[in-house]
This record gives sequence, structure tokens and C-alpha cells, in this order.
Amino acid sequence: MLSLLLLLQVLLSCLWLGHSEVVTSFESSCPQFFFQKTPPNEALEPENPAWICQRYKNQYYFATLYDRSRRIPVYSAYLYQPAAGKRPNTWLVEPQLIGPTYPKTMERERTLLNDFSISVEEIGKHQAVLQDYKNLTGLNRGHLNPSSHHPDSNSRTATFTLTNIVPQNEKLNGGAWNNYEQQTMIRNTQGCNNTYVVVGAVPGNNYIAKGRVNKPSYIWASACCEVNAKDRKTWAVIAENDKDEVKLLTLGELEHRLTQLYGRSQVSLFDSGCPRK
Repeated sequence: MLSLLLLLQVLLSCLWLGHSEVVTSFESSCPQFFFQKTPPNEALEPENPAWICQRYKNQYYFATLYDRSRRIPVYSAYLYQPAAGKRPNTWLVEPQLIGPTYPKTMERERTLLNDFSISVEEIGKHQAVLQDYKNLTGLNRGHLNPSSHHPDSNSRTATFTLTNIVPQNEKLNGGAWNNYEQQTMIRNTQGCNNTYVVVGAVPGNNYIAKGRVNKPSYIWASACCEVNAKDRKTWAVIAENDKDEVKLLTLGELEHRLTQLYGRSQVSLFDSGCPRK
């Protein structure tokens, strides 16, 4: 009976359209979202990590390092390809964070509840669920990888997984951070052929949802742009997650600040080919 259920799960995973995947490393599974196929170094890794190649309709769209214990992403990495389009409104979760036998799919909670006869508690053991983000005061669901930085409906929908979301200060999310995402990024990417982006969150001391989901102390972003075959430029920002203010930094300054905040080894967000000044 158990083998039959496992077979059914495998068959369903083949039939469903939206796919993401918990993998052993980004280098071997979805390196294309990192400049020179080089992810950030181990200095940011949490105690209980999950490397997720975020795939939807049989295509990878970005990569997320996820903290299973704090139930927030450490960072999401993607290629900046903005375009006008409709904002999705469907929220998804990651079945493979429940267990490896579950489908490699971003899926709605209710689909998992109906098709696999599991509970919300089981879904949320190692990840945030919709209930965690209800009845918040002064906070809302903040994308690390925003849907507006992607060119079509599928790529934008892929960003609406809760594994790409943190509790973000409401004023910051709709104010200075939004200005960075929509205005500063457009200005800074003028003349860029390819722009690789890594956006992350530093864990804080406070939680929402009765201690289930960490509220980050800082939100940060970094980018490395290829101007041509030889020339590259970089920039970075950081924001305290209780103020509507974004501080512009060099890539080297951000790496130094993150090294201080994490208190581990030196943080490196990009391959050495991206300038630090």
C-alpha cells in the first residue's frame, strides 16, 4: 500500500505544471542565476538550510537558500529582466520541504490538503504557510525576488512562493524599498547586458505567528551587471526592517556589513569578477 502511494505521488509530480526542487547544491542544479555560476559562500548558510531551484511549468526561474528553522529565505538569486505585466495573486508553498517523496512542485496549500490528505501543520513544519501572515500589524509579505523584475506571467507567478517571502515592515515595503526595486534598479541597469541579483534577509530576534516565522532585522540587495565582455559594475543596499529608509552601499561595503551582522567568516556574494568598489 505504501509503495502504491509513493508511486501515485511520483505520477502526480509528473502531471502537475508548477515545479520547484529542493537540491543538494546550486552549482550542480541551477547555477545560471549566479554570475560565473558562483553562489554566495557558506558564511550565510543557516543551521538547517534548504537549497531550492524554483521551477514553474518545467522551467527554472530563480534560486532560493531557505532557512527551515526560521521559516524565511536567506536569499533569492535571479536575473533582472523587468517588463510590464499583471501582478499575480496566487500564493504557493514548497511540498519538498515536507519531505523528499512529495512532488517537486510549487503548489497551493489547498491542493496539497486535498490531494495528499495532509494537515496544515505538516505543510508548515519547515516553512511558512498562509496563516502565518494573517492579522499582522505594521508588517506584510515582502518579496526578496519581486515579481516586477520578471518578463512574463510564468516568471512572475514563480515569485509568489512563500519560500521567497519575509515579514517586512509595511512602510518600508511600500516606500523606500519599492523605490529601490522600481526606480534605482532601472537607473543602475542602464547599459547592462545581464544583471545578476542577490537579495537577502538577516535574521532578527523577533518572530510572528506565535514564534513560527522570524522577522528579519535587515533586508539587503546586491547586483552585478555585465556591461560588456570585460567591464562590470556593482551596487548594493541595506535597510533596517523597522524604518522606511534604504542605504546605498558598494558591494564591498555590503559584504563587510553582512560579515559583521552574521559574525562568521567573510561574506562573499559574487564571484571575484564583480568589483567590490
